[in-house]
Amino acid sequence: MEIKRSFKLFFPVFRRQDDASPGRYDRYMFNYGRLWKSAVMLTGLSAIIPLLLVSWVDFNVTQRAVESESLARTSRTVSNAKRTIAAFLAKRKAALDFIANDNSYERLLDSGRLTRLLDNLRLAIGGVTDIGVIDASGNQVAYSGPYPLAGKDYSNQQWFQEAINRGMFISEVFMGFRNEPHFVIAVRHGNSDQGFFVLRISIDTGRLNEQLSGFELSEKGNAFIVNTQGILQTPSRGHEKMFEKIEFPIPVYSDKTEVVQYHSSAEGEYILGYAYIPDSPFILMIVSKTGELMESWHRTRIEMLVYLLGGIVIVLFAVTGFATYFVNRIYIADQRRIRSLHQVEYANKLASIGRLAAGVAHEINNPLAVINEKAGLIKDIFQFTEKYSGDAKLIGLVDSIHDSVTRCGKITKQLLSFARHMDTSVQPVDIKAVISDVLGFLGKEAEYRNITISVDVPPDIPRFESDRGKLQQILLNLINNSFAALSEGGTLYISAKRIADQMLRLQVKDTGCGIPDKDIKRIFEPFFSTKAQSGGTGLGLSITYSLTQELGGSIDVESRVGVGTTFTITLPLTPRPETKENNDETAPG
Repeated sequence: MEIKRSFKLFFPVFRRQDDASPGRYDRYMFNYGRLWKSAVMLTGLSAIIPLLLVSWVDFNVTQRAVESESLARTSRTVSNAKRTIAAFLAKRKAALDFIANDNSYERLLDSGRLTRLLDNLRLAIGGVTDIGVIDASGNQVAYSGPYPLAGKDYSNQQWFQEAINRGMFISEVFMGFRNEPHFVIAVRHGNSDQGFFVLRISIDTGRLNEQLSGFELSEKGNAFIVNTQGILQTPSRGHEKMFEKIEFPIPVYSDKTEVVQYHSSAEGEYILGYAYIPDSPFILMIVSKTGELMESWHRTRIEMLVYLLGGIVIVLFAVTGFATYFVNRIYIADQRRIRSLHQVEYANKLASIGRLAAGVAHEINNPLAVINEKAGLIKDIFQFTEKYSGDAKLIGLVDSIHDSVTRCGKITKQLLSFARHMDTSVQPVDIKAVISDVLGFLGKEAEYRNITISVDVPPDIPRFESDRGKLQQILLNLINNSFAALSEGGTLYISAKRIADQMLRLQVKDTGCGIPDKDIKRIFEPFFSTKAQSGGTGLGLSITYSLTQELGGSIDVESRVGVGTTFTITLPLTPRPETKENNDETAPG
């Protein structure tokens, strides 16, 4: 039942209704299909557009917040890494300064002491491969370490010249005489003979790589060090070999940590954080894919989209339901208006026909009275005249005129009686007389079509208070409907029975063609007719239904195709007081 009700929300009655009834009162006030579409569209847009605007604003604000958080997280990581690398270099530079100041040149030339100093450095700070003392001419006069570098001439080495000029120098990573990647920290120090010497240590780049690998990066984040020409000083993801030039642009110098966004055809969108390491040729770089950093935002975006679509579906469902309900109510009210106009029009026509029939009957009664009088006078003359009194044929013709006049008089009396009861009035009613009056108009048609009419009204049915005119119209409509369904030689059975003391059941049963199941639920709807091609208006049964309701009764129908149809009317034997609910009841549909 709930599924069927929900289905009706999207396929309302007015979208299935045929609007083909002719007549000046049959036009609906609105095009309900267009009205329904406009209501759904305008109401839906009024609800959905603000929802989309709010979602769009929230989407952009949230996206900018996530992007800012990604940049800030990258900046914090680069700053932490910068401090770690700078501390790594500063610690070794400080240790080298201390050794140079704490030991004379002569003591440093002692190979045993130099070896002990190297062991202490390895034990205290680690990462020191060897240590050497180089005199002012560039010759390494003392050395301790795993390589055969004693006596090497460094006078042409750039790091040696820079150390002399600056007093302290940290070199780039290079291969050197040992043919292994390393870099040098060298300090210039004066000696007792007013000259100077250079004390240097070489640092294994493996310790630098360990420092970089300790940073917390995203899954595909990449941290590495380059020199100012963009040459890799440490391995990086995608560049296992050192001394290759990176694909990223060399960032401009800044003494602060910087974070920028780049786009390249090869790497796509990425975030680059960098920092220049003080007093060194190193640039620390951390690169992360923008999509990876925004992955949580992408998941949130999909969830927001799902919620948004769900909200739109719910809004459309609710809007369609409300619009269908209200447009249906307007449509039903419009149907009642049209039905009322038709009933007024139909009642006016019947009243006009009734007045016309009464006038015709009155006008015919006068010449009928004259014909009847003259026929009686002619018969009297014939009976008192010897020449004609014996002519049975002549007397028979006069009697035939008299009988025809009598029959015409009876018909005009029926017309006058029928017309007299067309106005609404509650009065004692004899149901058998009402049936007889209605059949009086249709008896000749039944004779012509050889239709057998049977009437069964038991004598225990009392006269009861009701509207005679409405009863006549109800029976006239039902009998006319049966005559339309009957073929020649058919049977019409009319019966009345008292039930439950205060109720009367009338049945009009025919042996006609019957009504198909698909039509039987709609026969009381206004303008529904299966005889539209032969002049049917579709109003007879609708008006019959309304009149039965006005009399406080009910009507039911049973039919089988090829067998016949039975209309059953149940009426109260005492009139019910009119109530608002009774006045509002209408035919189904």
